[in-house]
Amino acid sequence: MSRLPSLSWQQVVKALERAGFLFDRQKGSHMVYYHPETNRTVVIPRHREIKTGTLREILREADLTRAEFRNLLR
Repeated sequence: MSRLPSLSWQQVVKALERAGFLFDRQKGSHMVYYHPETNRTVVIPRHREIKTGTLREILREADLTRAEFRNLLR
């Protein structure tokens, strides 16, 4: 299993939007996205660089595999 890349919050948001997630709300530096079909919510911190552990949790909340997420980044 390959390592997750170092990404900015904008790159993560673009990938999630391609997966069907929609912006719901924002409080401070955290944005909440939801998926209308699966009712899953994902919290994205607006940090310059999303740490690997945080990105792993975002993928778990979104129910995406690393391979699926990599395809969404393209």
